[in-house]
Amino acid sequence: QVQLQESGPGLVKPSQTLSLTCTVSGGSITTSYYDWSWIRQPPGKGLEWMGAIAFSGSTAASPPLKSRTSNSRDTSKNQFTLLLSSVTPEDTAVYYCARVRVAGPDTYFEVWGQGTLVTVSS
Repeated sequence: QVQLQESGPGLVKPSQTLSLTCTVSGGSITTSYYDWSWIRQPPGKGLEWMGAIAFSGSTAASPPLKSRTSNSRDTSKNQFTLLLSSVTPEDTAVYYCARVRVAGPDTYFEVWGQGTLVTVSS
């Protein structure tokens, strides 16, 4: 079974850059044709897709976050990383990584990490 686990700081100060890493076990992040996504959920709010890196290394980001989001990977460690710059308290959320499969018009977030809470506060 493929498993995903998020890691990173639980507390980040405003204006700093948040770095989160997802470690994948039981499967390769280069396997066709999966995408590897980041999703977050602020307290009391819904899920928000942030961005992804594909098996090929191609990246995509949600338009509202594109200017301050960077997605990368380390294939030797089977990890992918999210950088979110210039954070504010509105970025406080539980952050998830997930494996995604796109089949025509349908998108399946089929495997999720447990999530990690990130609080932005001074």
